Amino acid sequence: MNKITIVIFFLIGLSTTYAQDWQTDFLKAKEIASQENKPIILVFQGSDWCIPCMKLNKEVWNTNTFKKYAKEHYVMLQADFPRKKKNKLSKEQQNTNAKLFETYNKKGFFPLVVVLDKDGKVLGETGYKKATPVSYIDELNAFIK
Repeated sequence: MNKITIVIFFLIGLSTTYAQDWQTDFLKAKEIASQENKPIILVFQGSDWCIPCMKLNKEVWNTNTFKKYAKEHYVMLQADFPRKKKNKLSKEQQNTNAKLFETYNKKGFFPLVVVLDKDGKVLGETGYKKATPVSYIDELNAFIK
């Protein structure tokens, strides 16, 4: 292998080391949470239209600090509500997200971050804040203790 190939493999390895493992199925998220004794972080977002949602993605969810911590401590569950045709979800996923919305986001806030126990009971809620990944983790953990 030449040096360029090795560097590419190294960079791919780095980028996948802390890949966020987002669940999109509530029942599967609850199953994982029960097996691993972790809380569920349910995120309602409009990935292609909600500016605070995009900021939360960039400033918290997509950081290596958060990804590394979340992998060990949370089950991440995403309920996305994109508006652009090119980002349209399957009908099944739209229905799944709509049910979560009816249950956990009655006021219709975006982004809304709901901290749930492994059984789906609400422990706390938050949204977008200009915060470091560490301070956001601290806020989420305050609901869990």
